[in-house]
This record gives sequence, structure tokens and C-alpha cells, in this order.
Amino acid sequence: MKTADLFKWHDYQTEIILLNVRWYGCYSLSCRGLGEMMMERGLDVDHSTINFWALQYSPEVDKHIRRPLKPNQ
Repeated sequence: MKTADLFKWHDYQTEIILLNVRWYGCYSLSCRGLGEMMMERGLDVDHSTINFWALQYSPEVDKHIRRPLKPNQ
């Protein structure tokens, strides 16, 4: 599935969603903390929205960023 199709009907730009999902997965940040960080940058994103993004899109993002693992020979 292409990235544009994955975020087709959302109110926020794809980059904002991916940034929040990445920060949530890579760093020890809470959804409330990410919401506050977005507020500091002028974006009003509720923490429950960020939580939805993290749960919904983390597996898809993980699939695209991880290199295929080769079995040991």
C-alpha cells in the first residue's frame, strides 16, 4: 500500500502523522507529551488522536522501515 493511500482521508498532513508515529515508537514519549510538542509548534493535535495514529500505523511504518531479515545460514 502506498503512503498516500494510507493517509488519504485524514485532516493532518502525512508528514505530521509519520513524525508523531516515529517519535512515539523511537523515543520514550507519551501521547500527551507529543500533543504538547505539537502545540508548541502551532498544531492542535489531541493526545487521543496521536494514540490512534500510533496504534493504527506503527505496524505499517515498521514494515516499511525495517530491512528484510536474512535467515542465518
